[in-house]
Parts: sequence; structure tokens; C-alpha cells
Amino acid sequence: MENNNDWRERFNDLLQTCQAEFKKTTKIGMKMLSASQSNTQLHETYEALGMWLKDAVEKEKLKVEDKEVLALISKISELEEAMESFEREVQEIKKEI
Repeated sequence: MENNNDWRERFNDLLQTCQAEFKKTTKIGMKMLSASQSNTQLHETYEALGMWLKDAVEKEKLKVEDKEVLALISKISELEEAMESFEREVQEIKKEI
């Protein structure tokens, strides 16, 4: 009988440990999900700010003389043109097939 009780105690201890670890893992997972969502929102907000700034500078609603900012806006314009070119090329390739 005593051996049977030892087995039950060890099993209950193991079960409690597993439950505690599962709860911690769940909490960590939830925090990581929240962090991922916040990171996505942060990225989207930076992107929106950048788009607004680029548009405002190009339309001369905002005067910017900082060379770094102007270089970044120029780089963005070049990349947008490249992306449009890629899209046109992809569409042409699709038409060929």
C-alpha cells in the first residue's frame, strides 16, 4: 500500500509540475503574441509616418533640408519605381504563358 501511495504522490507532483509549466508557457505565448501585434502596429505606424512625410515633402507642404531625409525619400522613390517595373514585367510574363 505504501508503495502505491508513493507512486500516486510522485504522479501528482509530476502532474502539478506539468500544469504549472503549461500555465507559464501559455502566459509567455500570450505575451509573445501581444508583442508581435505591437511590433506589427509599430512597423505600420512608422510606414504611415514615412508615407505621410514623403508625400508632404514632395508636395512641398513640408520644407525639409536635411540631406539624410532627402536621400531616404529619393531612395524610396527609386525603390517604388523598381517595384512598379517588376510588377509590369510579371504581368507581361503572365500574358506570355
